[in-house]
Amino acid sequence: MTQTQTAQPSAPLTQPVQPAIADARPLSLAQAIKTHWPLYLIEGFLLACFMISASAATILFMGAHSPVAHAVTSPWLRRIGIGIAMGGTAVLLIYCPWGKRSGAHMNPAFTLSFLWLKRIAPADALGYAVGQFAGGALGVLAAVAMFGNAKMSQPTVDYVVTIPGPWGVGVAWLGEFAIGFILIAAVLLLNRSPKLAPRTGLACGVLIALFVVFEAPLSGFSMNPARTFGSAVVADVWQAWWIYFSAPILGMLTGVEVHKQIV
Repeated sequence: MTQTQTAQPSAPLTQPVQPAIADARPLSLAQAIKTHWPLYLIEGFLLACFMISASAATILFMGAHSPVAHAVTSPWLRRIGIGIAMGGTAVLLIYCPWGKRSGAHMNPAFTLSFLWLKRIAPADALGYAVGQFAGGALGVLAAVAMFGNAKMSQPTVDYVVTIPGPWGVGVAWLGEFAIGFILIAAVLLLNRSPKLAPRTGLACGVLIALFVVFEAPLSGFSMNPARTFGSAVVADVWQAWWIYFSAPILGMLTGVEVHKQIV
């Protein structure tokens, strides 16, 4: 939906796509900040909560002194546990009142895709992205404060940074591209149906859980430049950062274009 002074910047993921308003005029940056700054803060808060959850799940299933990690030794089972936690958190955030209010993007790549579709104004897209990057970093810092730096800095957790797996940067890039493509394609397809649109958040949660299980060994599973930034800036680990800033964005934009051509 094209932005107006009275319209919401972006419809929630769980609502069907609405037609654009033909005569709507985008807000200026100053007007957007004045009108929609609470939504930018919400986007940051939602991603911060996601980062705290990801940190907690990683400590629980991967921490050196975690009884769960000692009991569950299979890497597959550990990733299943982490995936369920992260996917479940995403579902809760998407369907919570604040998530419904902002649209629960939590991801600059997703916001950029909606900007490409002209469903969010440029000024609001910028505000969302700033909130998301800030939220990613603040979420990791909050996890350090909550769980302690010793647990967050241990090698098996390492501030939940994203780095390429043993197959190298090429495979990691392709993995990030693929999951970005799949997620946005699923969201756009489901949102075309009034019956299926309310279940979009559930589908996102299931996909995130599956990505953690099957794709994380390739790239560490990011799909989100702000999520990678949050961990990298706190851990000061910038290994192959360009993968996580380019592949998810290009994957989602490709998904948008394919959807436009097919549907």
